[in-house]
Amino acid sequence: MIELFFVFLIFGLLGVVLLSMNALLGPRRTNPNKEKPFECGSPYLQNEIKPFSVKFYLVAFLFLLFDIEVVFFFPWALIFKQMKESALLIMLAYVIVLVVGFVYAWKKGAFEWD
Repeated sequence: MIELFFVFLIFGLLGVVLLSMNALLGPRRTNPNKEKPFECGSPYLQNEIKPFSVKFYLVAFLFLLFDIEVVFFFPWALIFKQMKESALLIMLAYVIVLVVGFVYAWKKGAFEWD
């Protein structure tokens, strides 16, 4: 219990030190050019720039989510022979959660591109 107190104490002090250093060493004057919004090398909301649809971000996020989940199959495959039946049950539960999430996203229309 005392160790937990010391962890909170150390990281609390670290937070105070970092905030103090930022106040002491950080910039004091603001630059109006730095305060303007800026996106991808162009001024914000320029006429030639068309914003991306939210659907694009949703599909990209779902791709990353399922791609990262599939990566967990590789370490499972490496230890499969050592774990025997328990590895198969664990991966079966993992695949069921993955499939339920995929079906839910599909039913919500997350993969439809309008």
